[in-house]
Amino acid sequence: MTSKHSAKTPFVKEQLPLAYAWRDGLNFDNFCGAGNAAVVQSLRHGADGSGDQFIYLWGAPGVGKSHLLQAACQRAAKQGRLVAYLPLADFFDEQAGMPIEALDGLENLALVCLDDVQVVAGVAHWEEAVFHLYNRLRGSGAVLLAAGDASPAGLDIGLPDLRSRLGWGPVFRVQEPQEDEKIHALQARAKARGFDLPDEVARYLIRRSPRDMTSLFALLDRLDQASLAQQRRLTIPFVRNLI
Repeated sequence: MTSKHSAKTPFVKEQLPLAYAWRDGLNFDNFCGAGNAAVVQSLRHGADGSGDQFIYLWGAPGVGKSHLLQAACQRAAKQGRLVAYLPLADFFDEQAGMPIEALDGLENLALVCLDDVQVVAGVAHWEEAVFHLYNRLRGSGAVLLAAGDASPAGLDIGLPDLRSRLGWGPVFRVQEPQEDEKIHALQARAKARGFDLPDEVARYLIRRSPRDMTSLFALLDRLDQASLAQQRRLTIPFVRNLI
């Protein structure tokens, strides 16, 4: 394998199925949430290789943990660094799952992002594999950004050494963005796709649908497709008939 500082195409898109490639549209600039400024700054430095070697994020589903990890991958890859984004929840999917051997060799990269760490809790061989990955990455100097739905102390992990590894570096709780920040994020996403999202429609979406950003972005994408198919603008009456 080439140097971890090579300008080679990112590891994840060569070595892992496309399902595990990060989404190109997710970056730090379009992440919403002023309350997470310290988190974003720390991750920027981590992606650049100039910050902490280990960072752990936690928070409720949909607050943006996956967005932040993929933004870090995007930033590092644009600098020619070898990176991998691994959503561990997908590894446990019976049809599309990946073998535990997919963790082998990741220490040769510059940046590794482990999402959904909570899924390995209580699964002894996976806990051990992630524990050994931490040790290998520490030895190689690679940066590891991890995220889960609870703090390291709050995860039901049976291997005490893994719990301690998860807390080796800074631990950040990702805060849910405020309503106005969600509106801004939805409008920015709409603008990037070439259509306008009026304030009143954005506010209607937030108040009449699941409020987490993952669900809101998915809903906006669905509305965009429907408006294109029907040649309609996004208005409250139009949206009301679709949600």
